[in-house]
Amino acid sequence: MNIFQAAQPSLLDRAWAVVRYPYNLVKNPFEAFLSIPALSFLIIPTFSSYSTSLNLLFFYLTWSTLILSNPPLKVEVFGTLAIRVLFYILPSLGFLAFDSAAPKVAIGIKEHGEDALPLSDEPPGKMTRWWKIALVSIANTLLGVALQAGVELLFTQVLHIRSALKVTTSIPMPWSIALDLLKGLLLREVLSYLLHRYALHHPSSPLTNYHMSWQHSVSPPYSLVANYDFPLAYLVRGFLPAYLPALLFRFHLLTYHLYLAIISLEETFAYSGYNVLPSAFILGGIARRTERHLMGEAEGNFGCFGFMDFALGTSLGQDLADDVRDEVEEEIREKKGKGVGSQKQKKKSRERKAIQQAKDDGEQAIAGSEERGSSEMGENDEKNVNGREEPGEEQSKTKKRGNRRRARS
Repeated sequence: MNIFQAAQPSLLDRAWAVVRYPYNLVKNPFEAFLSIPALSFLIIPTFSSYSTSLNLLFFYLTWSTLILSNPPLKVEVFGTLAIRVLFYILPSLGFLAFDSAAPKVAIGIKEHGEDALPLSDEPPGKMTRWWKIALVSIANTLLGVALQAGVELLFTQVLHIRSALKVTTSIPMPWSIALDLLKGLLLREVLSYLLHRYALHHPSSPLTNYHMSWQHSVSPPYSLVANYDFPLAYLVRGFLPAYLPALLFRFHLLTYHLYLAIISLEETFAYSGYNVLPSAFILGGIARRTERHLMGEAEGNFGCFGFMDFALGTSLGQDLADDVRDEVEEEIREKKGKGVGSQKQKKKSRERKAIQQAKDDGEQAIAGSEERGSSEMGENDEKNVNGREEPGEEQSKTKKRGNRRRARS
């Protein structure tokens, strides 16, 4: 027996290893993300006074450390999961909590008022379905991340070809990021329109009834409804239009994460039902078209941004050109309003100054008249006193003369 041979793990050790495997699978990549180099990627460029070159150097060192210390697949999968959680799941749950905790406040900023609240009973049964909508929406989001991981495993482990996305220590240049984002968003618009219209709303499509009975049953929508759908319908409508452009153009992982963050924020705000959005033109137009599609007969507004609907004549209500015209008119009204408002403020300021000056002059005039009146009263008092003293002296003199006359006699 070799005393230096390692002991074989017992059955309990193996069972414990199986139990801890999912935990270790999640723990190792997140430890890398939360390590000092990874935190420097976020903190140093924000809170430091270093030059742009040094910030880019820190960025490169952090990214290189992250890629070299973790398998590329884990970096891609957990980075994608983090983007979806930070920019879709958490904000959507936050909006749900806000609408539920402060319904009176939410009604004031909801486009459709009380009917748009997640816990309202219009349509009937909506109040009791919010938890199901939340679970299905989150599950579909995780399904998309899992399918992306499956594609990477298929490419690298089964087909032994290069990965679907570029996961390298190099960093793409800003202009290449901007170009990839533009190409990806435009292709996503085309794919989203075609798949949504012909796979989910065509009478002969088997997914039409599922899509109509799932997502279109929640109206007016809220953020979690963006990914609430029959799972296969969600993959056709949401995942494929977003992932295929990245696969076709083979985005760098950093570009893909930025691209996915934009899509996640768009879904969160476009389905939120709020009439107060960060961008009245972009997100406001997308939200209006989304609501008209879900609340109408689903005969148009199949695309995300409205380009394809405008080109093919399937816009419902205002189209993209109307949104642009309304935005320009709104900007003109705001500028005019600011000019008129500033003139009114100046006029009111001058009026307030004139009123204050008149009050000051009146107070000074009153104070002067009071001083003159008091001085005149003082003079009159002195005269009265002198007038009372003179008759007294004359009487005393008259008495003295009378006494002298009686003494002589």
